[in-house]
Amino acid sequence: MTTETTETAETAETAETAETAETTAAAPGAGSHDPTPVLRVEALDVVIHPAHGRPLHVLHDVHLHIDAGECLGVVGESGSGKSVLSRTILGVPGRGTRVTRTGRVLLHDEDILDVDARRRAGLLGTEIAMVHQDPMTSLNPVVRIADQVTEALTARRRLRRRERRRAAAELLAAVDVPDPDRRARAYPHELSGGLRQRVGIAAALAGEPALVLADEPTTALDVTVQRTVLDLLDRHRAERGLATLLITHDIGLLYGRARRIAVMYAGHIVETGRTEDVTDRPAHPYTAALLRSVPRVTGPLRRTLPTIPGAPPDPTRPRTGCPFAPRCDRATEQCTRATPPVHHAGAGHTASCFHPLSHPDTDPRGASAAPNPAPRKATS
Repeated sequence: MTTETTETAETAETAETAETAETTAAAPGAGSHDPTPVLRVEALDVVIHPAHGRPLHVLHDVHLHIDAGECLGVVGESGSGKSVLSRTILGVPGRGTRVTRTGRVLLHDEDILDVDARRRAGLLGTEIAMVHQDPMTSLNPVVRIADQVTEALTARRRLRRRERRRAAAELLAAVDVPDPDRRARAYPHELSGGLRQRVGIAAALAGEPALVLADEPTTALDVTVQRTVLDLLDRHRAERGLATLLITHDIGLLYGRARRIAVMYAGHIVETGRTEDVTDRPAHPYTAALLRSVPRVTGPLRRTLPTIPGAPPDPTRPRTGCPFAPRCDRATEQCTRATPPVHHAGAGHTASCFHPLSHPDTDPRGASAAPNPAPRKATS
């Protein structure tokens, strides 16, 4: 093969890889033809009963699914129920609280809410793994990196110290940690925030799970490190055919990362669809408000960043109607009294709203209030 032909083949392969990363695995992993989603959440309700105070109804009738090799982004304000959703899937109870759950969480058609403690412990790290928000608090400060990265491996088979360190170094090298042999012998406080987050990713991948939950994995990292961390998750998701749940409060971060988006508000999934549909043509007023709040780098200069007035509803108080109605400028009396219907805005694109933005005929003010969607934000 000539040099020119080789360069052309390499260029085509690079372009194909970049296109695959941008669409974030529209299809399952290589060689997989199983149509069954890796994860299905059906009619999930979660009520937290604290030791003191009133119960908190934090998740309401949540439905979602993730296929092999797919990234689903879950976005919403703080307090919308995103982290409770991931902890419920993971099966981690809150400290000093009692939790009531109804509905089903199916991992490969097995309801993991129904399994005993021994079976659930066997799933953690090997079938389900978590990349935490703050690696400094999720890593044990008095345990060396090698022992923490290989915890999922040592739970299944006994490894000698030398084998553990070798395995840890290989895992750290897989997530691009420089000088992995030395870093494997270090303690968490000896690493930077970006390296600690890579350690967290390596630990999550060690048991070769089918599902990875990433709960705001780029919090407190600068933008260049954020992009590196997200690129690592993308690369391993594509290579390993992982189903990934990426939780964030930054809807712009999901473009080019997640194939689909689920927008959460007050414990409800209010809109879901393909990323480009949700970001370019939002159907729910809350989604549009989130998009307006994203800082723009093009267009007219805005002196004041738009915000959403009011506050999310109190989860300790029963409510009827649309949870966003008190903060919505399109709300009518109907919105406060009845559960909003599911509006189909397109193929696979739905929103729970009486007055969706995609239908000006339903605008209570008699005109379309569809916003100018935020420009596609560079993934960082």
